[in-house]
Amino acid sequence: MKPFNHRETFFSGLAAHRMIASIKEPKHIEIALKHRHQLSGVFLLTGHIGVLKGYVDLFNAHRLPVFLHLEKIGGLSTDLHGLDYLAKVIKPAGIITTKTNVVKTAKKMGLITIQRFFLIDTEGLDNISKSLCQTEPDIIEVMPARIPEMIGRVKAFTHLPVITGGLLFECDQALECLNHGATAITSSKPELWTCASAFQGAGAFMIS
Repeated sequence: MKPFNHRETFFSGLAAHRMIASIKEPKHIEIALKHRHQLSGVFLLTGHIGVLKGYVDLFNAHRLPVFLHLEKIGGLSTDLHGLDYLAKVIKPAGIITTKTNVVKTAKKMGLITIQRFFLIDTEGLDNISKSLCQTEPDIIEVMPARIPEMIGRVKAFTHLPVITGGLLFECDQALECLNHGATAITSSKPELWTCASAFQGAGAFMIS
């Protein structure tokens, strides 16, 4: 299998599609592959170390960047050796994590890093600011998506791309997030993965 440039493919895909499939069940893998031309990538939130490489190889074969949510994958260590194995053997495009120290290590391995934050109160904004003072992921994911006005608050203190997901049920809800400055949308609902065609011209897409 000829390797491809994960970073270039993912970021160019973001500009074109702005939808990321979040996969929580193995049965949704084939659906994501079916819609791969409408997706910029996939977030894998299912599986364990025994099946992980097979899943990643499948997405790589279809040239669809895959990111592993490390806290959701069974049997995978997030220490230096675990992430080194991940980067050299499993070879995803990158990782998703809530942990700043994991972001630091994964960046050293050349993986694209996405740090996930939950905005449940104003303290959540402070947590983002403090975390970014310690290290800088490639992308920030803010959840849940149903508070789109908070995307602007986050973008006020960082130049990083902000993606968002969680509690989205309709394309119009996702579109509102883009119009408030989100770079892309993540969703675990296959029925929303085809919304990308409705996003043309929504908001301002920018990767600094």
